[in-house]
Amino acid sequence: MSEPTALENALGHVFVRPELLTTALTHSSYANERGEAAKHNERLEFLGDAVLELSVSEELFARFPEAPEGELTLLRSQLVNESSLAAMALRLSLEDHILLGKGEENQGGRTRPSLLSDVFEAVIGALFLDGGYGVAKSFVNATFAEVWPVRSVAPKTRDYKSRLQEYTQKVHKARPVYTLLDSEGPEHDKRFTVRLELPDGHALTAMEKSVKKAEQMAARLALEKISDAAATW
Repeated sequence: MSEPTALENALGHVFVRPELLTTALTHSSYANERGEAAKHNERLEFLGDAVLELSVSEELFARFPEAPEGELTLLRSQLVNESSLAAMALRLSLEDHILLGKGEENQGGRTRPSLLSDVFEAVIGALFLDGGYGVAKSFVNATFAEVWPVRSVAPKTRDYKSRLQEYTQKVHKARPVYTLLDSEGPEHDKRFTVRLELPDGHALTAMEKSVKKAEQMAARLALEKISDAAATW
């Protein structure tokens, strides 16, 4: 790991156990090249995912005391998804510190969104173990400071799937179709790829950590493509 002090400054926390940060930045490909005993970041990513979701949920709950559960869930999904977390990782320059195996490095893993989002969550897990929930939540609040949503621009309906279905039924008199194409990865960290086909024949795919999240992401992408029409609902 290069310049650990600079990275700790970027994270806003000096680690009592710096080995936690090293583990958070260690991809399984790097660990595998060094033997079975080498640690990697998958367990920390699992923990960090839960801490991140709780932190964001708590902040949204406090910021929008009148928002119903469905709207809070949707607002959270806009913040906690693979693309947004990868962007956070790049903003912190985590890609410069990730320990990768040679094969993963050669295949462009250092800038792969799924890998970056996992590292970001692993770092949160490391912060939680080293400093407690308060440290982890402070990091999340600071990192998301410029992207917390404004209530007035929250979606009008319950979720992206519902909003998209309302649109397609109104315009095409038919519903969109979601199909699970693939699942990959270990049991604790699977990725699910879903195909969304619109009544007009257009289709797109999305990958997320659950089928439900992948369907929501696909619906969101579809709505972005038809935003001009959707804006009149």
